[in-house]
Amino acid sequence: MVSTFLSRIIGLVRVKYIVWLFGRGADADAFNAAFVLPDMISYFLVGGAASIAFVTILTRYREQGREDEGRRSLSVILTTMYLVLGAAIVLAELLAPWYVRWWFNGFDPAKAALCIMLTRILLPAQLCFFAGGVFGSVLLVRKQFSVQAVAPIIYGLGPIVGGLLLVKRIGVSSLAVGTVAGAILGPFLLNWLFAHRAGARYRVILDWRDPGLREWVRLSLPLMAGVSLVTADNWIIAHFASTIGGAVSLMSYAKQLFSAPVSMLAQAAGAASMPFFASLWSRERRYEFATGVADSVSRVTSLGLLCASGMVAMGWPAIDLVFTGGRFSPADARLCSIYFAIFSVSIFLWSAQAIYARAFYAAGNTFAPMVASTIVTVVSLPIYNALFHWRGATGLALASDAGIAMQTLTIALLLHQRRMVSLASLDYAEMGRCLLAALTAGAGTGLLAWGLSDLSRHLPALAALRHARYWTDAVILLAGIAVWTLIVKWTLEKSGSALPRVALRRLGLS
Repeated sequence: MVSTFLSRIIGLVRVKYIVWLFGRGADADAFNAAFVLPDMISYFLVGGAASIAFVTILTRYREQGREDEGRRSLSVILTTMYLVLGAAIVLAELLAPWYVRWWFNGFDPAKAALCIMLTRILLPAQLCFFAGGVFGSVLLVRKQFSVQAVAPIIYGLGPIVGGLLLVKRIGVSSLAVGTVAGAILGPFLLNWLFAHRAGARYRVILDWRDPGLREWVRLSLPLMAGVSLVTADNWIIAHFASTIGGAVSLMSYAKQLFSAPVSMLAQAAGAASMPFFASLWSRERRYEFATGVADSVSRVTSLGLLCASGMVAMGWPAIDLVFTGGRFSPADARLCSIYFAIFSVSIFLWSAQAIYARAFYAAGNTFAPMVASTIVTVVSLPIYNALFHWRGATGLALASDAGIAMQTLTIALLLHQRRMVSLASLDYAEMGRCLLAALTAGAGTGLLAWGLSDLSRHLPALAALRHARYWTDAVILLAGIAVWTLIVKWTLEKSGSALPRVALRRLGLS
């Protein structure tokens, strides 16, 4: 989680650089929209879970002492998917104009043409992500997580370096070129290098009868055939938002800022827990598996509730401080902060569903969550449509929260029904204490932020300062963090929560 936090700091620097240069203009909309088709190609052909499926396979091979077979299967899967994914990317390059004009039907011709060019630049990076995911699974099985944390940092630096070197020559295309370079150097090269040191060897092998390949297809095919709202949420939002100038960019910025704590809670915890869950299931330790998943869900949900309160209360000064400047105005920041606050309410749901989904994957069952997720996505589409026509882009953020709530509840009920993870095993008492602390701290911090903001407008001395807005935001944030921390700590201690004591012990402070 700490390493993921560092990578997200780089991510915020990247977003800040982009908003400074392009704000919410046509270039920014085209660049943010250009990621949708590559993401779709990766999701539907790789299943969005190359490393997840491969971790399950390699874990079983390792538990059974058949690591040589696992290495051979790695080469077979990589060779096969290079051919399949490579052919799909070539086809997507040819069909990109048709796709952009269909999915982003609100773009004018100039914005659509720019989006087409940027999409074509970004498409080959999917080969790097797939190969990196497979090589990274070799390290995950060995419970080596450091590379998984460093690779996103290198990837995040790519657009920044590309922009610094090339933006004056090729404009927004420099960000796309830098993104591809970051994908090569980070997710692919770093994972390959350390997997090679761990004993993985890639050879060009085509063998349709390889049992590892067949198992990978069996696990991945349901993920390829279905659609999970976890991924489709961004696609749906971009589709509807394309009819509002600048909305694609503003919602993308809000989602990227929101994804920082989500990555720390959901993705980091999910990636770290996956090998342990898979190992427990393969050894038929069902009780430990069930309690381990329930404990993980309880913890990330509790932390998610606390994070949500702080993010909602301090979203406006944080976005104003970080993003405002260049071509990004205070009005843009205000609008972006509204979307961010709405997204933030659901962070505990995003965190819980990431753990629940990996419980299914660790058990080698990808069909049931695929069917459930696809149904949830289809049912959610009318909700996105209705709320978009009711409240515009704000309605899309509300629909996103409603959709992830349905997704989380559905996966949890499936696990409960199959007696894999009981809903009764969740620590409702601790989650309740954290909800109480979240509501109390969120209300107190929100009132403080509003009061300080209102006070700052009536202080002539502050108004005379250079960059008064940034100083005000910084003071509000620092004061808000301090007050939020004190209220959370006091409420948790008074309600009998063990969270503060456990956190201090984990940090080595007690």
